[in-house]
Amino acid sequence: MGRDGDVDEDKRDTLRRFAALGAASPFARFGEDNGGSDSDAPGAIAGYVSAHPGTHFSKLRDDLKLGTGETQHHLHRLENENVVTSRKDGDYRRYFPAEQFSETEQVVLGFLRRETARGMLVTLLRTPEVTAAELADELGVSRPTVSNYAGDLEAAGLLSRTDGYAITNPETVLTLLVRYADSFGDDAAALASEADSLVRYDPE
Repeated sequence: MGRDGDVDEDKRDTLRRFAALGAASPFARFGEDNGGSDSDAPGAIAGYVSAHPGTHFSKLRDDLKLGTGETQHHLHRLENENVVTSRKDGDYRRYFPAEQFSETEQVVLGFLRRETARGMLVTLLRTPEVTAAELADELGVSRPTVSNYAGDLEAAGLLSRTDGYAITNPETVLTLLVRYADSFGDDAAALASEADSLVRYDPE
């Protein structure tokens, strides 16, 4: 019994921590009118999505220690209230704060949530002249895997393969990587520390 109590308390702590992320925004109100132990769930979901834009359903559910049904219920409500929006991305449905990101930014964030695609983008930002073979070696994947992801990135308008591999909008990719570096892997955090040397602004 003590064990179950510990699990419940851990869940409540997790929900409260993410709900606090939205405490200064309209997200906070969604936790106020739901009684019981899950009263923090709507605010926690909205706060989590705000900190992890592009997250998919299973990741959100598992990190917040919620059940499938309650996650679906609260997400449906948040979407109806225009707090959260979602888009289909292959086998996933990804979630974003409503009216915060353009369609292109949502697509970029979707790829950044995929480990191999993110690794390719990080490597290309750091070393634009890298080859497909070098990318495969760097990421520890096969060349066909790199080629498949490159094709997906090209189809999404994020990569050119005309003369090697080149990110078509590196500023957007880098900005999102840096802004949400803590929600990605160590590769993004490392890149964030180098951001100033990778992009130079030219104000007129």
